[in-house]
Amino acid sequence: MSPPEFKSVTVEKPLPNTYDLGNLATFDPNPLDADKLKDPEQKEKYLAEVTRDNLQLLINQILSLPIKTTTDTHGSSTGQDSTMALIHLPEPTTILPREKSIPKAKPQTKWEKFAAIKGIKAKAKDGKMVYDEATGTWVPKWGYKGKNKELDNQWLVEVEDKVKGTADELIDPRTLARAERKKLVKKNELQQKRNLRNQQA
Repeated sequence: MSPPEFKSVTVEKPLPNTYDLGNLATFDPNPLDADKLKDPEQKEKYLAEVTRDNLQLLINQILSLPIKTTTDTHGSSTGQDSTMALIHLPEPTTILPREKSIPKAKPQTKWEKFAAIKGIKAKAKDGKMVYDEATGTWVPKWGYKGKNKELDNQWLVEVEDKVKGTADELIDPRTLARAERKKLVKKNELQQKRNLRNQQA
């Protein structure tokens, strides 16, 4: 059995190809042979040869770029280091069309319209975590194990002076705090539904 024949890595064309290596693309300005395209027996073989030559030219250009060799533990279950050769691609030069259309601007909510009219600016966010001096750790302001729920875990709760001597004095402040949170959540959900109805209108 004869060994397979390998074509040369050197490809010559009447008109040189142009390249966009950032997109791993090459553009062949040479016209295709119309006679071979019309012949069903030659068409597929001819197109495969042209594609092979253009791919070889693209690979030659890629291999001419700077190569960086690095040693890193990459995808090895044994933890052994493996040497990788990385080629640094330049920035793309061809502007490709978007796959999806540009997202439409979301309509303003009732609050955003009101804030725009009154000139109210959004407050700067100061993060989602707060320092708990009792435990010496950073905890979330809201949500699971949030700072706003620390009253729930208190075994002793002080009754405020304004409710002393009233019917509210007998209400557990912990129960009241939970009820206030649930009330606020329902209020927010109701407002979100109103905003969605306004956007669809």
